[in-house]
Amino acid sequence: MLRFLWDSISFQVLFIFLFVFLLVADYMKRRKPKDFPPSPFSFPFVGNMQFLNLRDPQATMQKLIDKYGNIFSMEIGRQRSVVVSGLQLVKEVLVTQGDNFLDRPEVPIDAEIFSSLGLISSNGHLWKQQRRFTLTTFRNFGLGKRSLEERIQEECRFLADVFREEQGNPFNPHFKINNAVSNVICSIIFGNRFEYHDEKYQKLLQLMEDTVRLHGTIMSQLYNFFPTIVKYLPGSHQNIFRNWKLMKSFVIEKINKHKEDWNPSASRDFIDSYLEEMAKPNGSNLREENLVACTLDLLFAGTETTSTTIRWALLYMAMYPEIQARVQAEIDAVIGQSRQPALEDRNKMPYTNAVIHEVQRKSNIIPFNVPRLTVKDTVLAGFCVPKGTVMIPNLTSVMFDKEEWETPDTFNPEHFLKDGQFRKREAFMPFSIGKRACLGELLARTELFLFFTTLLQKFTIQAPPDTTLSLQFKLGITLAPHPYKICAVPR
Repeated sequence: MLRFLWDSISFQVLFIFLFVFLLVADYMKRRKPKDFPPSPFSFPFVGNMQFLNLRDPQATMQKLIDKYGNIFSMEIGRQRSVVVSGLQLVKEVLVTQGDNFLDRPEVPIDAEIFSSLGLISSNGHLWKQQRRFTLTTFRNFGLGKRSLEERIQEECRFLADVFREEQGNPFNPHFKINNAVSNVICSIIFGNRFEYHDEKYQKLLQLMEDTVRLHGTIMSQLYNFFPTIVKYLPGSHQNIFRNWKLMKSFVIEKINKHKEDWNPSASRDFIDSYLEEMAKPNGSNLREENLVACTLDLLFAGTETTSTTIRWALLYMAMYPEIQARVQAEIDAVIGQSRQPALEDRNKMPYTNAVIHEVQRKSNIIPFNVPRLTVKDTVLAGFCVPKGTVMIPNLTSVMFDKEEWETPDTFNPEHFLKDGQFRKREAFMPFSIGKRACLGELLARTELFLFFTTLLQKFTIQAPPDTTLSLQFKLGITLAPHPYKICAVPR
């Protein structure tokens, strides 16, 4: 009987039957829970693929906000997400009900390498243990103290020297800034800085830069939404996997060297401290694979975000010479030219501080924060958000909110000034907020002030002759400026 039925069914009928079956199965899987946030029309199998805009994701998101409001849902592939916008809702997700949205979802392109390890992707007890340990270790190695400030000042001098070598001619500052910023975090992790001509160091920085860039490509994004299919296709995601393996090898080599000459009574750096913690009876969760993941997380987070912000800062100074001149006048009045800028100068330099904050607001390098995962069924703004739903806090909507900022689309340091004094703004959250806010915020703020003031103390940043600079961005792990050249004219 079965053979008769099989022989009598044409290929076309079988194909239609399978297609209808898959459509029904897809519909059943995509049925939204009761009282779930509204969403745009979803296509079978691919969901809201039509809104995957890698050129200007912020503009696409704003159109959806205009239509559906400050809370709506999206579905691409099998990933269902809820996007929240506006200061109050973002605060609700990250702070008020922050414990309900505390975990990280699995990002396939990163999970291929680390699963749920490290400081960024881990959850639960492991995340709490590693974050607490890292913050303590950073403090032990000078965070918030003069000793770490002196390391940053030393790197500022090296950076100023390589800028000076260009003799005012046009150059791309990208890797010079990367060298300096990365050396600060390297001195904490590895116990030493690297010379700018060190081949292994340069290879590491190039791998990091390529990986950051490749995360913004279409194939890498498709891998995140359709990993089981895209995994077997060629493309940028395969390059990311190769890069990660090479970077892991670099870190493992450093860890093995630390093991060889490790002295438990004298920790030199983060790796030594982690090895010491691993050896404790209660440090059983801190295994070497976690150390590798944490080290790479710190290298990426400690280099890419701060370096990208400084690149934006120099670009804005070249495009707004009148603002640069006011910053330099304040530097000359408070610091002068005879000594190096110090962190204690910041409170006496409200305009410079305001400019740095405005660079962070306007450049908006992490526009949609790092995604969160709902850990239990939660009611948010009257909608039901089930456990396991990915949450996307739209930081762009906060830092460009017309209700919060006087001129949100304009580069305007006055946003952070009142009666000539610096003022904090609640809607300023480039480091995120809540329990999973950036653990390196204090370090990054220190670096931004010292690098920025040192460069503007020594140089005037200008566009090359007959060149029009652009504020267009490229999408990767961060929103970064397109490659550009500047002239650093000695003062």
